[in-house]
Amino acid sequence: MSNNRILILDYGSQYTQLIARRVRELKVYSEIHPCTWPLEQIEAFAPQGIILSGGPSSVLDPFAPPLDPELLRMGVPVLGICYGMQAISHFGGGSVEKATHREYGYAHVDMAEAHPLFAGIDEKPFQVWMSHGDRVKHLPPGFRVIASSDHCPCAAMSNKTNTLVGLQFHPEVTHTQQGKKIISNFIFDMCGCEATWTMSSFIETQIQLIRDKVGADNVILGLSGGVDSSVAAVLIHRAIGDQLT
Repeated sequence: MSNNRILILDYGSQYTQLIARRVRELKVYSEIHPCTWPLEQIEAFAPQGIILSGGPSSVLDPFAPPLDPELLRMGVPVLGICYGMQAISHFGGGSVEKATHREYGYAHVDMAEAHPLFAGIDEKPFQVWMSHGDRVKHLPPGFRVIASSDHCPCAAMSNKTNTLVGLQFHPEVTHTQQGKKIISNFIFDMCGCEATWTMSSFIETQIQLIRDKVGADNVILGLSGGVDSSVAAVLIHRAIGDQLT
């Protein structure tokens, strides 16, 4: 699969699985890992791009989920969504504050400039879905505002090289009219991914990995009856047949 894949770091959003689905719908492989995944493992995973999910926490809290600033210096494109954008600001040298107006629901965003993330979007303004109580106060060094809404002066931001971007709204939900286009722009135009992934190819890859791992050994599987263990059982049986007990 080389590195034609997107890493999603989960900050606890109810939409994290939806982000992964949107990426896979575009035929690009994605994996979700916790936001605490060590930088060494991220580098070993070698993603083509990284998406930071939203989440229920505030970066202003003492025990807020962290973002290693070194991740922003890896040379890999990063898209921060909601909490993810605030984390880029807070841990990247900017600042975040409590919003004077908590936004939850539809909003309209105006683009401040033509940016690769918004390529092909003609609606001005366009409808998005907001869900946040904090907002970016000061941009990190080298960043600029690329979109705003009535109640959110920084609805989107980007660094000078357009490799680090943040959205205060949620492009992964259907309520955001151009959300799929924004995600597509990020993974194809900004990350350079190719639309080559399918579920069938993924299954065949996993079956071969299981065969390589097991070899001539036998496997004992404890089956709970849930979806995860049932899928695992089917895959393992397809891979090694009667070697599975």
